[in-house]
Amino acid sequence: MAVRTHLFISGEVQGVGFRWAVEDKARAADITGWVRNLPDGRVEAVFEGDEEQVQRMIEFCRRGPTTARVEDVQVIPEEYSGECTAFSILR
Repeated sequence: MAVRTHLFISGEVQGVGFRWAVEDKARAADITGWVRNLPDGRVEAVFEGDEEQVQRMIEFCRRGPTTARVEDVQVIPEEYSGECTAFSILR
């Protein structure tokens, strides 16, 4: 079953390779969507794909790469749209 999830990740998550790590994991898991830094220091991401793979991405975001320190992850389920055709880092 395909799902879509919108995340807001806070903590020490900018300038530590968080977006690149998310991109690598998402592409390896065949997840589509995007990830970007927000002006307030958080990272925002949207994942679309197989429910189990999306859940694995959420769990990864709760930990982040070893260089990050994740304090909180807000997870917002959304209706699957299929609008994303690849995974990218937005700037």
